[in-house]
Amino acid sequence: MIRVVSVETLPDEYRFNMASANSGINRRLGMTVPLPGPLHSHKEWLHELADIGYSDIWSAESDGADGFTPLALAAAWEPRLRLGTAIIPAYTRAPACMAQSVASMADAAPGRFCIGIGSSSNVIVERWNGVPFEQPYQKVRDMVRFLKEALEGDKVSREFDTFAVNGFRLGVRPEQTPPIFVAALREQMLRLAGRESDGAIINWLGADDVPQVASIVHDAAGGEEREIVARIFVCPSDNTQVVRDAAKFAIAAYMNVPVYAKFQEWLGRGPQLEGMWSAWSGGDRKAALAAISDEVVDSLIVHGTPEQCKEQIGRYLDNGVTTAALALLPLDKDLDQRDAMRSLAGV
Repeated sequence: MIRVVSVETLPDEYRFNMASANSGINRRLGMTVPLPGPLHSHKEWLHELADIGYSDIWSAESDGADGFTPLALAAAWEPRLRLGTAIIPAYTRAPACMAQSVASMADAAPGRFCIGIGSSSNVIVERWNGVPFEQPYQKVRDMVRFLKEALEGDKVSREFDTFAVNGFRLGVRPEQTPPIFVAALREQMLRLAGRESDGAIINWLGADDVPQVASIVHDAAGGEEREIVARIFVCPSDNTQVVRDAAKFAIAAYMNVPVYAKFQEWLGRGPQLEGMWSAWSGGDRKAALAAISDEVVDSLIVHGTPEQCKEQIGRYLDNGVTTAALALLPLDKDLDQRDAMRSLAGV
């Protein structure tokens, strides 16, 4: 039986630092879901996450579980966790369907649900879902604006740049309107997040990259507070070479997707990745992997002993992240993900 306790009664070593030196927004520690195993088996995992000090869970949507079902289960099973999507693609649900899904989750978990919307990528949107990946900035902006209107209970009849809605009114009115976050990589989307949403969701960057990103969000917010949620890829293993070798496959898979390649160039990592991109485009996958330096791996993937990982995660928070959404990568085949989850508590 899992013992249910409040964060306030946790031992010091399990308490998450909720004081932020740079923001009035509390610093939070989240875990990416779903966790290993079938969804119906996750109830005790979620209880334990809350017991040991995690404040949030964040779902994603690519080729596994959809972004809402794991959160709906958590809404019923574990009332101490905040629930967020990081992210739902703006393209793969029509506007009314998106509003219904968001309102239903907000109704199931009043005050505990956050909707993260993003453009996703051409691979997920176009190749896998058959939807043209066009005008990503405008599409995300339009979906954010539509959701704001719909969640207020207004009847929406409006021509947006990327879609039109004619006479839709939500039949579900959540007790509390959920915050809307925008997944952002480069400057235009980061400014949208700061200007028109409650915060930004960032991804695939190092701790030293955070100030460059966060400053744009806060500047666009014009002095209003904005949350910065970072998905941080973590493998708490000191089997360094094994982790680095496996991490290169993940880095190559992502960094050859155009939106992520452009993001890394914008961050200034282009010269370090040029050899990988060149070999990849020439069809030499082995050379592409070999061209990824240990420095790049160590910047983008948190690894090492649990204490070393917690120190690195703390640097993200010190540099402007307000919510660290950890994503466990089983790069070491001997890694036990439940033990890893426990070992990273108490950042």
